[in-house]
Amino acid sequence: MGGAPKAQVMTQADAVRLANQATFGPTESLVTQIREWGAARWVSEQMSLQRQAFKPSPSGPRVPVTVPLPRSRYTSGGTNAVHKHTSQSADFCDNRGDQCWRDWYSSTPLVWDFYRNAVTGQDQLRQRVGLALQQMMVVSNYEVSGTYGLRNYHNMLLDHAFGNYRDLLRKVILSPVMGDYLDHVNNDKDAPNENFARELLQLFSLGTCLLNPDGSLQGGSCTPTYDNERVRAYAHALTGWTYPPGGATPWGCWPRGANCQFYDGDMVSVASFHNTAARSLLSGVSLPSGNTAPAALEAVLDSIMAHQNVAPFVSRHLIQQLVTSNPSPAYVQRVAGAFNTGRHGRLGTGRKGDLAATVAAVLLDADARSTTVASSAGRLREPIQLFTGVLRALNGRTDGDALGWWWGEEMRQHAFRPPSVFNFYSPDYPVAGTALVGPAFGIHNANTALNRINYLNYLIFWNGSGASSSVPGAVGTRVDLSVFAADATDAGRLVDRISLLALGELLPTASRTAVISAVNQFGSGTTSDRTNRVRQAAFLVLASPQYHLVR
Repeated sequence: MGGAPKAQVMTQADAVRLANQATFGPTESLVTQIREWGAARWVSEQMSLQRQAFKPSPSGPRVPVTVPLPRSRYTSGGTNAVHKHTSQSADFCDNRGDQCWRDWYSSTPLVWDFYRNAVTGQDQLRQRVGLALQQMMVVSNYEVSGTYGLRNYHNMLLDHAFGNYRDLLRKVILSPVMGDYLDHVNNDKDAPNENFARELLQLFSLGTCLLNPDGSLQGGSCTPTYDNERVRAYAHALTGWTYPPGGATPWGCWPRGANCQFYDGDMVSVASFHNTAARSLLSGVSLPSGNTAPAALEAVLDSIMAHQNVAPFVSRHLIQQLVTSNPSPAYVQRVAGAFNTGRHGRLGTGRKGDLAATVAAVLLDADARSTTVASSAGRLREPIQLFTGVLRALNGRTDGDALGWWWGEEMRQHAFRPPSVFNFYSPDYPVAGTALVGPAFGIHNANTALNRINYLNYLIFWNGSGASSSVPGAVGTRVDLSVFAADATDAGRLVDRISLLALGELLPTASRTAVISAVNQFGSGTTSDRTNRVRQAAFLVLASPQYHLVR
């Protein structure tokens, strides 16, 4: 990826903005680091998954050394034993305790790992890109069970966050979890289920309308990217795949010649399951008669990566997830250029589809880093990022347990359980009364708006949740306000400190005056008084519209 870009001092506002775009929320130490390094160096070191540190030297100046960043992983939950159970007389969960379904079949252990890593992990950018990919190439515990398989799939997304899009698509196509979720494992070669083929084109790579390089509609109106006949061609081309070996059942595997359900590894080809007829794909790519399943897979990838839509389609998704819901056409085109060339400055491999170059282009673009923010810029902070952002700002900790079935359900964003392959919300969800889109507004209503405030109450005034004895390594979900106590006697200084961290700037004058007045309703003579002043300031700043609308 080349050497680290030269450091460039940043303003507080831009450092906080980058933290909101590229991490799960600013902390005071992170903002200080970003300001010292500048955006380009910080992004480069996050992508290289290493950082510069100094080793003390007894005889001279400190010696610079490169220190690897710890890599976040999904590790909790049961093993692949769920798909090796062969007893005809006992259920798998017999004698495995009351939490068997949770630990072996559900996504709850992933929720624990996700929030622990998001709040405290150092590889913040890789995790944020992993989440962006997770919300594009969706699998859901609503329809797929098997904790180890979900764990494998989401670790794969983290592994490919800075890789190449073609390689990522190959892994998604061959994932047995995706094969189950969208019905293309053991597909009928003569009458294949078209579900996966359609979503591969519509949601994972190209979209439904032909696009210009800047993401705008070609010709000013929607010309379909593909028709039903083309979807059928892709469905036939992608036949011939079964589960990886290793699974077992009491009754054998079906259909004959297939492997039993199993999620460890990529799907494997079965020649007799593959339709070998000649097919015409997109981008002028054709399959000859007599083709094999592996050759057809490469042709499918060739056709997608050669298509004019893939660069602007993927680029717009990443911009929406990381920076702004309504990117300008010029912004999309610049990022799409990095996708196509595989380069952004010294980042990237020069191969089309390089995600490191693409993500760098998203974050370092003038539209992302400009000190003048357009009125249409920004996005609604979605619930997952609200959960983590508040915890990180207020020195919190979590084991993730309260953020799934409780707060995740309340806020309509229970991680790893989107209601459909279309994710929790549409990327084109309209903001009422405007010409803008606001994807996260698709799960925002009067109830969830109130629950945002309830979540702040829960953490700041209700002291969060204690550790549950049923959660491995439980720590509960709580914030630590003690670091702000030193400023508690001066309401203005306290409010400004929290505002500069959470918002990157001071509250507007009228709002600042009102918050300071509310803080001053508490005395400052006792430890309890000072704690209440910090609580009041933190609650009111984090409840402000400026915090929930990330700009």
